[in-house]
Amino acid sequence: MKIIAFGASPSKNSINKKLATSAAHLFNDAEVEVLDLNDFQMPIYSVDIEEEIGKHNLAQNFVDKISTADILVVSMAENNGNYSVAFKNVFDWCTRIRKDIFQDKPMLLMATSTGANGATSVLGIAKNAFPFYGGNVKATFSLPSFDDNFDIEKGEISNDKMRNELQKIIVDNF
Repeated sequence: MKIIAFGASPSKNSINKKLATSAAHLFNDAEVEVLDLNDFQMPIYSVDIEEEIGKHNLAQNFVDKISTADILVVSMAENNGNYSVAFKNVFDWCTRIRKDIFQDKPMLLMATSTGANGATSVLGIAKNAFPFYGGNVKATFSLPSFDDNFDIEKGEISNDKMRNELQKIIVDNF
């Protein structure tokens, strides 16, 4: 089983990438590939740029990576209550190549933030929108107060109750 995981943030120290990576490694007997949005930086999408350069090769690379997955583990960064601009740009370019970008792959959709809300606004937006783009969202998980509930050195959720909740979600849905 192959898992493609990524945090929907361009931050070099993305807490969402850390959460996605940690969650992906909770699956038994899985090969995990973690994508970095910084490897998919493209000009801001517009029809004018698309007319000029065509479909961007990095967008095709992202779509191709998704196609290799059996399961997707995605953790959404929240910027002003919505997707990060970096993720939205990758998403926009990719949907010009393949509208069902997520290719009906089973998905664990997550979000985290340093605040007590755990990025639930963007999690809700993504949960409602992704099915229109081939997102087969099997389960969601929000980790609030990242700094208090995640051990950076160990690369795992430090709050036992929340870690057990995520493990149960994975066992029950995947």
